[in-house]
Amino acid sequence: MDITSRCTLGDPNKLPEGVPQPARMPYISDKHPRQTLEVINLLRKHRELCDVVLVVGAKKIYAHRVILSACSPYFRAMFTGELAESRQTEVVIRDIDERAMELLIDFAYTSQVTVEEGNVQTLLPAACLLQLAEIQEACCEFLKRQLDPSNCLGIRVLQHVRLPLLSPKFLVGTVGSDPLIKSDEECRDLVDEAKNYLLLPQERPLMQGPRTRPRKPIRCGEVLFAVGGWCSGDAISSVERYDPQTNEWRMVASMSKRRCGVGVSVLDDLLYAVGGHDGSSYLNSVERYDPKTNQWSSDVAPTSTCRTSVGVAVLGGYLYAVGGQDGVSCLNIVERYDPKENKWTRVASMSTRRLGVAVAVLGGFLYAVGGSDGTSPLNTVERYNPQENRWHTVSPMGTRRKHLGCAVYQDMIYSVGGRDDTTELSSAERYNPRTNQWSPVVAMTSRRSGVGLAVVNGQLMAVGGFDGTTYLKTIEVYDPDANTWRLYGGMNYRRLGGGVGVIKMTHCESHIW
Repeated sequence: MDITSRCTLGDPNKLPEGVPQPARMPYISDKHPRQTLEVINLLRKHRELCDVVLVVGAKKIYAHRVILSACSPYFRAMFTGELAESRQTEVVIRDIDERAMELLIDFAYTSQVTVEEGNVQTLLPAACLLQLAEIQEACCEFLKRQLDPSNCLGIRVLQHVRLPLLSPKFLVGTVGSDPLIKSDEECRDLVDEAKNYLLLPQERPLMQGPRTRPRKPIRCGEVLFAVGGWCSGDAISSVERYDPQTNEWRMVASMSKRRCGVGVSVLDDLLYAVGGHDGSSYLNSVERYDPKTNQWSSDVAPTSTCRTSVGVAVLGGYLYAVGGQDGVSCLNIVERYDPKENKWTRVASMSTRRLGVAVAVLGGFLYAVGGSDGTSPLNTVERYNPQENRWHTVSPMGTRRKHLGCAVYQDMIYSVGGRDDTTELSSAERYNPRTNQWSPVVAMTSRRSGVGLAVVNGQLMAVGGFDGTTYLKTIEVYDPDANTWRLYGGMNYRRLGGGVGVIKMTHCESHIW
């Protein structure tokens, strides 16, 4: 009999029967977590092994990323993702009280905090921002115990808040789930009223009142959105916005899909993201972003063919998708989207196949500028006449360009950056439709292929791109009087092949989420 046939599998640590088991005593230290945290807190106080400094107002707080990330989902997202803060040694924290931040950092290291009348009104919003649920609950419990006619006016203010105008996600996930709101019947009734308003649009005419009338806007201004692109070797879904009035870039809701080579434009104050590539496949899906609710929807009809490196623009109330590639060949196909019918319809094709094409609308015409025919970059330009449903050739650019940026500025079409046969470009030129001529413009400070170009509050801005070595997050602005470009800060993400769009928003719309 083969000896191997008698072998059986079992617990390798279990001794045969009859052999005495060695003595064992499992030990779990109750002191270890507390003592370890105490030592780490001492290291923090002595500024030893600290790897981040939080700048809150005039205060600098030394800390350890791992401790902050373990206690706060806010910090975990900041330090483990692709945000710029993940690589910075000093991180500026805005919209939070200095003393409240100190108390919350102390809590992260000691598990202790004292809630009192003097700090609860700053501690609670700070805990909400950092997503410290335990502290939120403690503050709410403290407030409930302290309520009396002299101090409950702040809670009564809720009846004047326009809850029906909030986004459903924020109403249910943040307002409706707040312990203090849930504990009060009148507050719950106000939340239910808002839910009914949002869930029953056909009944809204009968539900009008002070809480359903938007406040008068404080001021209006244009906001720039940077959408998707390629970052750190992969397509990304992140979206951020720049408000010139505050000179700040802020992250907003991400798309449901990662998209590089995405076409972006604005129709009826809604931002559309068309096609692109998700890192593994070519896309024909379309998403639409509403800045008033900070939400993306995917109920937009897809294009008839998959497209990346596609040009997208709005003309005559229609959204046009121009050229691109479908993974097999370059495209000269053009189609337009009717938002009323939620339908794409093909129109006349271009005379040339174009991927990495830039598009612009000027004088009632849709211009397709440069790109590549799949073999080499192009300097040719053609324009579409919607009345004739025909494309006509106009004067070519002085430089061959694919993956360029294009925008209308001061009644001329500007083309910047891109790539020619050999290298990324920093050069720029502009087209005058009255003379049908291109003329050179001073070069940008950086080479930029896959650059976004947009006009925001009268300023021509070049956004992101690739300089041949590095993915860029820097922005530069063109000064037509001095004929110069100057650097103008940077985004949170580096972006190559992302789309840009500009929406005019009121100040209060900019701050409802």
